[in-house]
Amino acid sequence: MKSRITAVAGALTLVAITAATAGAAAPEQAPPTRPLHAPTAPEQAPATRSLYAPSALVLTVNDGPSAMAAAPQRAVTLTCAYAPGGTHPRPAAACDALQEADGRLSRLHDTGTSCTLDLRPVTVTLQGVWQGRRVDEARSFSNDCVRGAFGPLTTF
Repeated sequence: MKSRITAVAGALTLVAITAATAGAAAPEQAPPTRPLHAPTAPEQAPATRSLYAPSALVLTVNDGPSAMAAAPQRAVTLTCAYAPGGTHPRPAAACDALQEADGRLSRLHDTGTSCTLDLRPVTVTLQGVWQGRRVDEARSFSNDCVRGAFGPLTTF
């Protein structure tokens, strides 16, 4: 009985050593390591100030005639400071449209798209910072087609 226990223990030890050695032999499977300490002041890159004011926004769309009518159905982020980005499907076009509208939903213009007269109101909200200025604005549209007719900023 003692020899079986010794044999099983020896086999388990052999399996553990083999697994540890295999893990060491394949570094591509090991998780990436992170430093255990934060970099000290001399290691950090010097802080630089941007010549451009920050522009980071969150756009939401919800069903209803106001932002308070229902919970948002979709939300996207948009940054326009250095290079357009975020989760908006067309960030460059959206940033251009926002630039033309001076960062305001109320100044967006209809692109001339023909839409039906369905009354299924949707509301788009714009919140965040546009060129250093805080924005918090909502605009309602009679339906999704009309919302899309106001350009790439509201089409997400």
